[in-house]
Amino acid sequence: MFDKILIANRGEIACRVIKTAKAMGIKTVAIYSDADAQALHVKMADEAVHIGPSPANQSYIVIEKVMDAIRQTGAQAVHPGYGFLSENRLFAEALEAEGVAFIGPPASAIESMGDKITSKKLAKEAGVSTVPGYMGLIADADEAVKIAQEVGYPVMLKASAGGGGKGMRIAWNDAEAREGFQSSKNEAASSFGDDRIFIEKFVTQPRHIEIQVLADGHGNCIYLNERECSIQRRNQKVIEEAPSPFLTPEVRKAMGAQSCALAQAVGYTSAGTVEFIVDSAQNFYFLEMNTRLQVEHPVTELITGVDLVEQMIRVANGEALSITQEDVKINGWAMESRLYAEDPYRGFLPSIGRLTRYRPPAESRSATAAVRNDTGVYEGGEISMFYDPMIAKLCTWASDRPAAIAQMRNALDAFEVEGIGHNIPFLSAVMDHPKF
Repeated sequence: MFDKILIANRGEIACRVIKTAKAMGIKTVAIYSDADAQALHVKMADEAVHIGPSPANQSYIVIEKVMDAIRQTGAQAVHPGYGFLSENRLFAEALEAEGVAFIGPPASAIESMGDKITSKKLAKEAGVSTVPGYMGLIADADEAVKIAQEVGYPVMLKASAGGGGKGMRIAWNDAEAREGFQSSKNEAASSFGDDRIFIEKFVTQPRHIEIQVLADGHGNCIYLNERECSIQRRNQKVIEEAPSPFLTPEVRKAMGAQSCALAQAVGYTSAGTVEFIVDSAQNFYFLEMNTRLQVEHPVTELITGVDLVEQMIRVANGEALSITQEDVKINGWAMESRLYAEDPYRGFLPSIGRLTRYRPPAESRSATAAVRNDTGVYEGGEISMFYDPMIAKLCTWASDRPAAIAQMRNALDAFEVEGIGHNIPFLSAVMDHPKF
């Protein structure tokens, strides 16, 4: 097993990886920018290396600076967390060239799944159900309108290199397809430096359901059930739960089998997530594959009892999976609420500043209930303008969905945050909503 791993990330996910590494007896190295000199992940790690100014494009996503930190500390492996360099093929290749293990999938899998057009084609070839649409290059707005008419309205125009809801437009008619093509193209070019757009059928009454897969380098691949992530704001997930209250066991099994087929088709190893859109009749269609640990992985851990970070480290160390598909059960129900430093009373404007009070509910685990809080901040710490405004991921687990919701409602009520605007009132309102 590795003696020392470097976490190429910050905030709650860096703290999360450090916890598992410590439990496994592995030393950890944190990296930090100017803004993060006093950050929680820096305090938790065995060693910490300063890698530059506060903006991420001058620190956390500069491959050479991260490589320098690896050389300085002699780290044998790197966990990238999510975001930043986690899905960067060049980073995975740089580590391989240096003889350092990447706690994630091979560079080839990152590349093939990182492009939405390529990944859709590969999914189709692997026998995965895909949304009807046009995957080729679209020359201009006239061609976009013609394709949209063939696919049938409503359609979704999407950026091939997209993510985080950017470069997406829905069109219900020719005029909207024409206008949406141009605006998607412009947004994709400015956000991703890649203006390729594709068109697919827009699924009405959709559910966003994703399958967690885990694969090793010995040909084994299992799925750890699903997560429902349909509660979103501006295409960003807000509440996630596992299992889904919508799927039947038969559909779950079919989605799991297709997800593993795709993972094996691209030679995938490590933890990954295959995202699907599911319509009201439980027809499911492939959206994309995230070649990293997901933000919402704790809900899967809570219902399966599997530590995904530990499994990723073991796979990167060349071990075979110690669990089979038969070992994967659904035990109870889990919820995750994403606490953000953004003010719902002011149109969800980001809120920065010092946490004058930060008292999360106590973490606990019994036979009937659990509270888990994955966080990267502390009382007196700062919420910076430079990074994602996530404060914490509050998770609850109980025997069934109503009990998990009741647990979450209580945990949100007990969460004290002062000094900045936050979305706790909004999250509580979701829990109380009759439709939810």
